[in-house]
Amino acid sequence: MTQINRESNDDSTMQYERIPPAKGVFPFWYGGAASMFACLFTHPLDLAKVRLQTASQPGQNLLTIAIRIISSEGILGAYSGLSASLLRQATYSTTRFGIYEALKDYLTKANNNQDLSTAILLPCSMLAGGIGGLVGNPSDVVNIRMQNDSSLPKPARRNYRNALHGLARMAKEEGLGSWFRGLLPNLTRGVLMTASQVVSYDVAKKFLVKKLSFDETTRATHFSASLMAGLVATTVCSPADVVKTRIMNSAEKHQSIITVLTTAMRKEGPGFLFRGWFPSFIRLGPHTILTFVALEQLRTWRIAM
Repeated sequence: MTQINRESNDDSTMQYERIPPAKGVFPFWYGGAASMFACLFTHPLDLAKVRLQTASQPGQNLLTIAIRIISSEGILGAYSGLSASLLRQATYSTTRFGIYEALKDYLTKANNNQDLSTAILLPCSMLAGGIGGLVGNPSDVVNIRMQNDSSLPKPARRNYRNALHGLARMAKEEGLGSWFRGLLPNLTRGVLMTASQVVSYDVAKKFLVKKLSFDETTRATHFSASLMAGLVATTVCSPADVVKTRIMNSAEKHQSIITVLTTAMRKEGPGFLFRGWFPSFIRLGPHTILTFVALEQLRTWRIAM
């Protein structure tokens, strides 16, 4: 029998119950909250990744980009566009994690509470990732623009004050269609990211627990499984991420994926598809670890009135 620890205040009837990470539906917003928490720590790495992916000249690396950001913009410059990053996680990650967990719980119950196979989890994650990419696309566009703004010549800078100001300016100056620029590669990335990240995490955790006798409730298990998920997700998503970043940052309207691919292939070679893989992993690895560790901790708490 599992022991439950209760904490209560004399001034309140609210009680917090510590429970093991178990089966069942958790609040829809848990995934978004965990991702926003991770974003606070990994945003500077995401900024360096975006700057590297949009660099006009090949041959640059994470170190030179980081030095340039700090020397020209200061320490606070490493958090350029933070409001947009948080908004992106609040929309994109909340949607994809929430839908995935809801689908997984529904199908688990329909399957008499038996573990679901990867063949079932993958379509669930792909659907959740696609919907998440659609919902989060506007915040993703403004996120990339704000992160890359300081690297542009002054006359070309957009100077959005925050994410909401950026979205309002985009709608006024470019039309609402600008919110969905790069939608196709973003949907592709959302599908690939969610499928490679959440499914690989579930599969890795199941492997660690059942084959290597890890304790399902420990942070060591969560850390190991999320590290594996970060490696898989970075590799699978890199090409779509590079193309998406370039389209969203472009000043040209209606730039197609084919145009971006053919131009970059001609000028930079096929290696451009994995440009920024290392900074992507340096960012996505910690982000994935922090997200899943925070998510697992959230799952162990519930509020009982």
